Amino acid sequence: MSSERRKPYPFDQLERKWQAIWKERQLFHAPNPGEKGFDPAKQKFYILDMFPYPSGAGLHVGHPEGYTATDIVARYKRLRGFNVLHPMGWDAFGLPAEQYAVKSGQHPAVTTRENVAKFKRQLKRIGFSYDWQREINTTDPRYYKWTQWIFLQIYNAWFNPKTKRAEPISTYRGSDPDSVRLAYVADVPVNWCQELGTVLANEEVVDGKSEVGGFPVVRRPMRQWMLRITAYAERLLDDLDQLDWPEGIKLLQRNWIGRSEGAEIDFKIANHDAHVRVFTTRPDTLYGGTFLVLAPEHSLVDQIVTEEQWPAVREYRERTARKSELERADLSKEKTGVFTGAYAINPANNQKIPIWIADYVLLGYGTGAIGGVPAHDERDLEFAKKFDLPIIIVVQPTTDEPAIGFTGEGVAVNSPIINGLTSAEAKKKITAWLEEHGFGKRAINYKLRDWLFSRQRYWGEPFPIVWQNGKHRALDEKELPVVPLPLDDYKPTGTGEPPLAKAKEWMRFSDNALRETNTMPQWAGSCWYYLRFCDPQNDKRFVGEAAERYWMGGDKPGGVDLYVGGTEHAVLHLLYARFWQKVLFDLGYVSKPEPFQRLVNQGIILGEDNQKMSKSRGNIVNPDDVIEEHGADAFRCYEMFMGPLEQMKPWSTRGVEGVARFLARVWRLLMTENQAGEWQLSEKIKTADPNKTELKVLHATIKKVTEDIESFSFNTAISQMMIFVNAFTNVEIIPLSAMRPFLILLNPFAPHIASELWESLNAKFTDVSGDITQQSWPAYDERLLVEDEVEIVIQINGKLRDRMKMPVVATDEELKTAALSNPKVQDRIAGKTVRNVIVVPRKLVNIVAV
Repeated sequence: MSSERRKPYPFDQLERKWQAIWKERQLFHAPNPGEKGFDPAKQKFYILDMFPYPSGAGLHVGHPEGYTATDIVARYKRLRGFNVLHPMGWDAFGLPAEQYAVKSGQHPAVTTRENVAKFKRQLKRIGFSYDWQREINTTDPRYYKWTQWIFLQIYNAWFNPKTKRAEPISTYRGSDPDSVRLAYVADVPVNWCQELGTVLANEEVVDGKSEVGGFPVVRRPMRQWMLRITAYAERLLDDLDQLDWPEGIKLLQRNWIGRSEGAEIDFKIANHDAHVRVFTTRPDTLYGGTFLVLAPEHSLVDQIVTEEQWPAVREYRERTARKSELERADLSKEKTGVFTGAYAINPANNQKIPIWIADYVLLGYGTGAIGGVPAHDERDLEFAKKFDLPIIIVVQPTTDEPAIGFTGEGVAVNSPIINGLTSAEAKKKITAWLEEHGFGKRAINYKLRDWLFSRQRYWGEPFPIVWQNGKHRALDEKELPVVPLPLDDYKPTGTGEPPLAKAKEWMRFSDNALRETNTMPQWAGSCWYYLRFCDPQNDKRFVGEAAERYWMGGDKPGGVDLYVGGTEHAVLHLLYARFWQKVLFDLGYVSKPEPFQRLVNQGIILGEDNQKMSKSRGNIVNPDDVIEEHGADAFRCYEMFMGPLEQMKPWSTRGVEGVARFLARVWRLLMTENQAGEWQLSEKIKTADPNKTELKVLHATIKKVTEDIESFSFNTAISQMMIFVNAFTNVEIIPLSAMRPFLILLNPFAPHIASELWESLNAKFTDVSGDITQQSWPAYDERLLVEDEVEIVIQINGKLRDRMKMPVVATDEELKTAALSNPKVQDRIAGKTVRNVIVVPRKLVNIVAV
């Protein structure tokens, strides 16, 4: 017997067959408004996966979990009559391809092309219903031409604080437009990795080393492109309320933006013309301020440090440069710092207070300086105790708590202007006093910092910027795309200059202008890809107006109806995409202020050892192997059957086998194998009507699967379909009218087997025409689900003797009569006297006989 015969059903043959049919017929292509086949009467549904970075390792079984969920919803929505946009593409710029280029000399585009081909083959084998005509790749010049174009719109815009919107830079009436652009240049301390030859984001640094390669990382100032995302902090925060996102993700975004209300206070530096501005949420504690702490990189440090303290300050700065911001902000670490030798004047009491530097103060947060109030701040208290600085109580708790270390609200003490006031009253009065005397003002501060937008890498989008006479200017749009020149080698320059600085001829734009050699971060291409999917072939505009209004349309602020991906992108990717969308909305290029209306996060699939899948652990499971053994439909169904989508769960090979057996039972329910070993439609399938029990299980299954898909409870939907199959497995006649809707329910989960069985039914029966994808989702009849019968237990002297079905409305007398006339009961009470009959309505009848 051939190996095909040993398979429970020929899934390998029929999966290849149906994938070829779907490709040939382009069944999942969604035409745009104005294109052939577009139906304006249909409601749109835009469902999007977070598109993957195509790594050389290919997919493991954890990657397709979210893709399977979205494919189920996409197929379901099509059957519900929606125009479904369900695209796929590649977030293909990235450090791994560049590192391989450094080692091998091979252009990153070659590596990327090979990796994309591998990912695409694997995804197609799983049978996802993507509209492959809309495939995009962020490394394609036809794509990143428009990434560069959007950057130019950001560069040529400013945020008007009066209108709270981005406007063209031409509307700015000041003398220095470069100072307000949404894209600007600044010298900022960055995480520099010499080995990788590039700047790393904070999340790419772990314990002072690069996440990729484990190389040392130091902090050093470099000229960088920045995006003024802080201008949008308020809108990014407020608009979260309108989105259908998990509350946990919203909280992460709110914490990252970090809004706080308080006051900015100016401290004059003794014997110096300068002053230090400090933001505090507790201006009521100003009298308790006994020292200031500046970030070691603060520009004032060089101006105020005394000659005696300079060696210690310099050495401390060098040590700080070797730490990541995450390390510096670690609350559990021992406090360190150095006195600058300078003093400031506390405006509340005119007292001189020392100015220190310490690594726990970050230049990018607030003003890069804090006022130390050790009696009422845990971190300041640790610092003051270590360096023997004064501690003054200025807030008295209203309970028995000790005053030193108290950080809550109480009553102001030792504060002449505000003594006796509650903390809330004291804040208002001291802030008004500061404003009246020119020492400070009310302020709202955000933890969010401007987005460091440049990288010293080759493999990224070049900036459409040239430098001339020390100033930057934008290229004309007709100069796009700016394509990086291939290099002889892709190794870092080692000087901090990007690799593109090696391309001297490319770099020389004209006799007196040089190209920008930094490139954009990988985030850039993923900030707007959802828009390009709406109109990927448009070479005149980043997205056509009609296509954008249709696919991003609707009565809610977000355009994409459903966005699915991992929680690892809970903050930065979502925040950056929302920022770009808002800028484009303000400038009139898009119709919606938010990109993603509903967000769903899938959980992580662990290895069978309950550990995260990784090469080093040797616990990676390749979907190709699972599909080879059990088929794509079994793989898809098991991915969803493992448990709730959002939960973390371990992979189980035995679990896949169980789901594969379920699909084999589905196959054998409708198909039989003849003597020649060929599969043919079962003779049991008839055009007969289902009986009452069968109708009930059918409509219960329609209801359950429908509701579970809507709520993303895919595991319980599959469980209900298993119940359905069990109910029909041993019947003599299998009603065609029950199998048709069941296959439609199964189709989103296991499209290959459902399509094949549907085609087999069509070959014999003419009750329905067309492919399964052309059918409508079945409706259930709630009346058929009403329980009109109940099972009654029959006992004799408290022992179970039989069960019987009775109408729900049966009276006690009817239950007694039915029980006493039961043949098994009559046999057992023959010759005995029935002393009593106890009835528990809808549950049991107990006959007492002696």
